[in-house]
Amino acid sequence: MRILAIDTSNQTLAVAVCEEKKLLGQYIITVKQNHSLTLMPTITRLVKDIGLTPTDIDRIVVAQGPGSYTGLRIGVTTAKTLAYTLKKELVGVSSLKTLAANCVRIEGPIIPVFDARRNNVYTGAYEYVDGKLKMIKADRHIAIDVWLKELKEFEQVYFVGEDVEKFRVQIESVLPHAQINPITQWQIPSGVTLAEIGGEAEPEPEIHHFLPNYLKRVEAEENWLKEHTSEVENYVEKI
Repeated sequence: MRILAIDTSNQTLAVAVCEEKKLLGQYIITVKQNHSLTLMPTITRLVKDIGLTPTDIDRIVVAQGPGSYTGLRIGVTTAKTLAYTLKKELVGVSSLKTLAANCVRIEGPIIPVFDARRNNVYTGAYEYVDGKLKMIKADRHIAIDVWLKELKEFEQVYFVGEDVEKFRVQIESVLPHAQINPITQWQIPSGVTLAEIGGEAEPEPEIHHFLPNYLKRVEAEENWLKEHTSEVENYVEKI
């Protein structure tokens, strides 16, 4: 099975094509770009460079979130469009799980982290059990101080992600025995890793119903709801 993997959930753009757990090609760009302008040209170039055509792909795997609202919309929309028009399978994978899966030699809870601004994070907890990466705490949007207190239940945790450095002081003050990943390539999403996870998952039964997993409303929507709560309640009551 040939898999096209796409991750635009954060600043990094990762696109890979794998076949039966063999990497055919991958592009990773970590500098800030407009994914809406670079994603499709990157996919087109990669597929062409490895001597394939889009119809040769069997499954499309996309990072479903959480992460950047804009990045997720671009990645998911592109993946859905390709899957629908080419009549290919579509699979969504947690962006956090993809990051955690980089840490292949780590024992104990792995804590992937994306900065969600205002001292909040997108995060979760994963652990390898019998060689398989399992979710032990669901992905969430949470204040970092609340999250660190919750993680005290574990004897040792391993933080991974480029954004972890922003919270290093807080992490070390609350969890002095926590490890912070020092391996550069583990800090960013990998298209290969995404393809491996997606290759073992069940495809989406209905492509049109597939949506990004934001975990949080956009700020504009939250502000609107604060000002129009009574209107929404009255509307729901009428229905």
